[in-house]
Amino acid sequence: MNAQPTLAKAGENPVGPGDSQPSDGLQAGLKNRHLSMIAIGGVIGAGLFVGSSGGIAAAGPAILLSYALVGALVVFVMRMLGEMSAANPTSGSFSAYADRALGRWAGFSIGWLYWFFWVVVLAVEATAGAKILEGWIPAVPQWGWALIVMVVLTATNLASVASYGEFEFWFAGIKVVAIGGFVIIGLLAVFGVLPGSDNPGAGFAHLTDSGGFFPEGPGAILTGVLMVVFSFMGSEIVTLAAGESADPQRAVTKATNSVIWRIGVFYLGSIFVVLTLLPWNDKSIVKDGSYVAALNSIGIPHAGQIMNVIVLTAVLSCLNSGLYTASRMAFSLGRRGDAPKAFARTNAQGVPRAAILSSVAFGFVAVFFNYKWPDTVFAFLLNSSGAVALFVWLVICFTQLRMRGIILREAPEKLIVKMWLFPYLTWATAGVITFVIVYMAYDDAAREQVLLSLLVAALVVGIALVREKLRRGKERQDQSGVKDSATVS
Repeated sequence: MNAQPTLAKAGENPVGPGDSQPSDGLQAGLKNRHLSMIAIGGVIGAGLFVGSSGGIAAAGPAILLSYALVGALVVFVMRMLGEMSAANPTSGSFSAYADRALGRWAGFSIGWLYWFFWVVVLAVEATAGAKILEGWIPAVPQWGWALIVMVVLTATNLASVASYGEFEFWFAGIKVVAIGGFVIIGLLAVFGVLPGSDNPGAGFAHLTDSGGFFPEGPGAILTGVLMVVFSFMGSEIVTLAAGESADPQRAVTKATNSVIWRIGVFYLGSIFVVLTLLPWNDKSIVKDGSYVAALNSIGIPHAGQIMNVIVLTAVLSCLNSGLYTASRMAFSLGRRGDAPKAFARTNAQGVPRAAILSSVAFGFVAVFFNYKWPDTVFAFLLNSSGAVALFVWLVICFTQLRMRGIILREAPEKLIVKMWLFPYLTWATAGVITFVIVYMAYDDAAREQVLLSLLVAALVVGIALVREKLRRGKERQDQSGVKDSATVS
């Protein structure tokens, strides 16, 4: 039986409020305003703007329950992660905690799967941004825009963590202002008090006037869950970034406590506005996109171009954070000996250059695959990484079940953030996530995605277990050698 891991080993760079730099070579270059905006903007991905119309078409007004269910899962998972991160902030976040609480194989597996997810996302977002930019300036080909966007954001990440934080502060700020403005203007139009609105304002009538609240049946809620769950990925980024701030415990605590209203306003609030401005089956929602259709119904001029600017901002934000997140996970894996040692080295600015360049290199390769073989090679990459979000959340649940005891035993004073109704709510959350994964296997649209993701996950876990077996064999061999030497002497 393995000995219980200690809290001191659960992370890599414990840093207190008075420390100026983490102990692992990374610099505490993120300010409180950076962390606050990263926390707020982390839950607003491009998927919210471009993917919500499909969910509305599939579930009708009941998509609100789908968003609420997934939002609750995210709130609970963030609470668990916040508990562990506040006690021991680290750039490896849940991967480092899984390493110590569940075993070396778990940290290795979820860390590499998470890295894989984000480098594929780099290709998706770079292509999406390039399409918008090519529409504005067609003289530059789409691949050229993708290259420009990737190079610029790579440069900002290589400069310093403060550069990443500053870019993300403004990207996230634009998203927050846009969504906040949309909700306020939309609600005024819903109740017919917006001056000059073209929408008559039906109040809550559109929630039930086109086939009721469940026009596609209650089962459509689960279909909606599968369609919206991946737009929530990114809320955990703040726990990775907190390790490079001057006061990580405060940043994590604040982000964890505010996740409820962030999801409530930005996701549920904005989708509620769309569904009350237009009937759910209005053809313009699918044709133009949910937000553009809502703005058009009010009479906002150039709504499509306004939304393109917002979507481009969301794409650039996701690219910026994706590259940062992938590189910090690679850095953490390097620190723990689960990746090349070069990944764990930082330059004078406290930047893990090799980890960044390696991550963006794979991103460039994925972009090439997207242009050259979009329906074969890139489709495989996309589908095989699609369910990683759910795997990450599930690992966080099981890790927190073990880490609570470790924290209480080693440093109970660090239990600043507590998961509610522990351990019952943790087990319930893990159960719901497991149910969603199983349900995906029975859903025609999601089956390929979850099966390929499980295949890749099994491959990575297999590699991790083989490495662990070889490592233990080498340790036993070394110990045997030491004993033989002692006997001879």
